[in-house]
Amino acid sequence: QVQLVESGGGLVQPGGSLRLSCAASGSITNIRSMGWYRQVPGKERELVAVIAIGGGTNYADSVKGRFTISRDNAKNTLLLQMNNLKPEDTAVYYCNYRRYSFPYDYWGQGTEVTVSS
Repeated sequence: QVQLVESGGGLVQPGGSLRLSCAASGSITNIRSMGWYRQVPGKERELVAVIAIGGGTNYADSVKGRFTISRDNAKNTLLLQMNNLKPEDTAVYYCNYRRYSFPYDYWGQGTEVTVSS
């Protein structure tokens, strides 16, 4: 059974850094991309960063230059390095694996990031 488990969230002051990790267990085949999304109460989940299986990356405009998505294939782990964090980055961050075939998406349970002084 596939499971995605995020970690690394927490409380950080503005300007600080956090690194989120997403550990995947189980066999996930036919992967199209892996990504990080975030959601705040009352708003839709939004894309933060995505890395395609070929290695290409894409970022939300609001995080470009501050966040870096990467993957550790040996450890089956997806990473998100977040620098120069701002209060508006406060959200629950979710890991996503997207496939070419059904089931199209796997999601983690989320990890909470709070940026506050």
